[in-house]
Amino acid sequence: MAAEQRRLIECVLLGTRDAEIDAKRNTSSCFTSKIGELPNCFPSLTLRYPSCSICNGILVHVVQVYCPLEGSPYHRTLNVFACPSRECFGKSESWTVLRSQCLETEAAQAQEPKANQETTVATRDWCEGADDWGMDDETESSAPPASSSMETDFTSQLQGLNLREQTQSFVPAGEGLLLPGPVPTFQPYYISVVDEGEFFVDADMDHAQRLLKEYQRREGVDVQQLISCDGEGESEKYEKRKARHGDEIFLKFMKKISVCQAQVLRYSRKGQPLFITAPPSNVKQMAPCCQSCGSPRIFEFQIMPALVSMLKSINADGLTVEFGTVLIYTCEKSCWPPSNQTPLEEFLFVQADPDQKLFK
Repeated sequence: MAAEQRRLIECVLLGTRDAEIDAKRNTSSCFTSKIGELPNCFPSLTLRYPSCSICNGILVHVVQVYCPLEGSPYHRTLNVFACPSRECFGKSESWTVLRSQCLETEAAQAQEPKANQETTVATRDWCEGADDWGMDDETESSAPPASSSMETDFTSQLQGLNLREQTQSFVPAGEGLLLPGPVPTFQPYYISVVDEGEFFVDADMDHAQRLLKEYQRREGVDVQQLISCDGEGESEKYEKRKARHGDEIFLKFMKKISVCQAQVLRYSRKGQPLFITAPPSNVKQMAPCCQSCGSPRIFEFQIMPALVSMLKSINADGLTVEFGTVLIYTCEKSCWPPSNQTPLEEFLFVQADPDQKLFK
């Protein structure tokens, strides 16, 4: 039984870019997982667009992930933003992740008028895997913290802490979204999902194989032999013997993602992140406890380097964001204070790409 529970907990869902979202038809909602566009907001919340804590510039919305937890009465969405300034690339402080939740009864009024076939398909794909995203009842509880006084105090502090409220004025942009004026946006696409264990190699893998061969040519590493190693011990020995630049972690990263080079997300709540470079020595203590309830934060998903080349601007020339991988950590209990009206900020960690050209 323990082995089965571990298998379920370690289940990895891969997100890949799907069809382009037709902005004119307004086919995305707070129940949609997507790349780019503006974030969507639950009807009971107000999302004040965040700014960069380094340069104070306007952030750009990178991804939205609709990720409800099994047995929870809440709809749940995570929105990730990044600073497009090159001076801020690779710095965790230039990114923001916000967690929004809404009771199913409160969200029903927003879901019905937006129901259409295209949106329903995109949402259902993620929902089918929702049960795999949090299999431990103890860590999935969405129950609010016990102390109402702490909740009220935190909610009041949130305006100045989580969203880095600035002195500039904000204007409504629909669905509870407040913007500081025109903001840069990326071309929107739906995100589809597949279980990593069920992914089969097809014609699309030709691109991945070309990337691996290019890396092999430049580094003198037989990546195909590395991937074909059955025993972890043999793989370790091969990496140490053949990696000229000594970056064994990067080789492990390439080995793991080779089955689906087009993945833009890896979702594994309570699972293990896939590092692209050596993590900090204090990685287990890296994510601070939840500011709302004090519970530990756990790894939930990460954004993959394949997304970099897919981010296309629709209203700002030269708009781009560069990174290796972005690791998202969220409250273990997914707490939600009563009557909360703004998203809660979670923790993320950015790793730069040691070989950015490989993914372009």
